[in-house]
Amino acid sequence: MVLTSTQKLTWEEYLNYQGESGVCYELYRGQLIEMPTPTALHIKICEFLVYQFRRFFAANNLQLVAVVTTAVRTEENSARVPDVVICTRSLWEQVCAQPGSAILDFEEKPLLVIEVTSQNWREDYIRKRAEYDFIDIPEYWIVDPNRPKIRLCSRPENESSYFDREFLPGEQVQSVRFPEFILSVDEVLCPPQVEDLIQEEAAQLQQLGQQNQQLEQENQQLGQQNQQLEQQANLERQRADLESQRAERLAQRLRDMGVEDAEL
Repeated sequence: MVLTSTQKLTWEEYLNYQGESGVCYELYRGQLIEMPTPTALHIKICEFLVYQFRRFFAANNLQLVAVVTTAVRTEENSARVPDVVICTRSLWEQVCAQPGSAILDFEEKPLLVIEVTSQNWREDYIRKRAEYDFIDIPEYWIVDPNRPKIRLCSRPENESSYFDREFLPGEQVQSVRFPEFILSVDEVLCPPQVEDLIQEEAAQLQQLGQQNQQLEQENQQLGQQNQQLEQQANLERQRADLESQRAERLAQRLRDMGVEDAEL
């Protein structure tokens, strides 16, 4: 159940509002809204998405961040708290430098926001969609594990509002803003533990390290063998040179004695 306060707050009051510990609040046209406590699946989905985005940014050397529990100002007295926010690192540093609550309230907007539906799913599909569209956030995901599906809202070129596309189980969801970022819908809706993914990645890195070490050892052995072969070849050349020199000295001595090669 989502609790809505009858108390009206100004934007400045919301910035410094101290509610119940551990509770997150949104503001809708001055009305304070208590966010529902997320389910375990809700948390797993958010952690999985953040992990995948961060890996993607690191692999592609993108100066972007994926953060949670960060509000986005959508109207004069409204702020929403998406489950995941993707923004530039410079924008996030501005948020970190300001006092009070972590709220994106700048001319620069997030590149992508994600909502994982809960009891108030209508808010995600209707009101929040309209608000994110209004402030020109390029891409908005609605991850709905109950239906199940992922709705991706993006603004096509030269269009003034969102265009919606739905991805169902068995399909892959592809970001419009980041076309190379592709995830399995099944894995998003029922994700593995991030800790397991980290352990698996660490094991793969360790295995690669061992393989590289083995290859290095084999290269060293080959180098030693080549060095030995080269040394043997040098010895053979030296022996051949000595034999040639001896034969030449003998031939010269015989010539000095008046014995021609043809007489031998």
